[in-house]
Amino acid sequence: MEYPTLVPGILRRRYKRFLADVELSDGSQVVAHCPNTGSMRAVNVPGCRVWLSPSDNPKRKLAWTWELIELPQDDGATALASVQTGRANAIVEEALCTGVVEELQGYAEYRREVKVTGARLDFRLDRPGCASAFVEVKQVTLKEADGHGYFPDAVSERGRKHLESLAELAEQGQRAVLLFCVAHTGISDVAPAAHLDLAYAQTLREVAARGVEVLAYGCRLEFKGGMPRAIRLARRLPVSLTRQVGQVLGIAT
Repeated sequence: MEYPTLVPGILRRRYKRFLADVELSDGSQVVAHCPNTGSMRAVNVPGCRVWLSPSDNPKRKLAWTWELIELPQDDGATALASVQTGRANAIVEEALCTGVVEELQGYAEYRREVKVTGARLDFRLDRPGCASAFVEVKQVTLKEADGHGYFPDAVSERGRKHLESLAELAEQGQRAVLLFCVAHTGISDVAPAAHLDLAYAQTLREVAARGVEVLAYGCRLEFKGGMPRAIRLARRLPVSLTRQVGQVLGIAT
């Protein structure tokens, strides 16, 4: 997925959930839209470099959208994470079309935003003579202090309902796939965040036993002239359904 021309700045604060103050390179400060309904645990870090996309749409209240943040890592390197949850489906859609997701290759057509019993799922893939594949996409950006990636970053009753809908489809003989789009270049594996949403973690383990496929793919950022120009799904990542982050962080689970 290609980005529009992005503008760098320094994050000063996120507030009122959907607003962020960002200082641009010329010293001016702008208010950017923060397109992320989650807690943004571990990616809302004031003082870090961020990238904004501009808009000249006169109907918009805010001319800027917060897209990416650069985060320091324990090894002294940095990682980039997408805070724009609305980009995840576009990233995955491109990957489906180009065959990057090996487990979902060979489908002749797909539909977006498919209504099923109890939920609306992100994609339905079809090919003659085969069961349909229903795919729900979840963006992962939470990297905890133990170095691993987790989802969700806060309690997600909606996400749990998606899991139940996928399980019902699997039991009806359809393919049902939960695809974690890991939009943080410092994350190399994923697990359910039982320390933040125990019900989600338990449900994920249950639906996996009922036939739901759980996949994770990591993203790479492409640059031009030192600026991020594209983000793409790139590599399969391992998923652990049993890891307990609380054992590392001292959090009761």
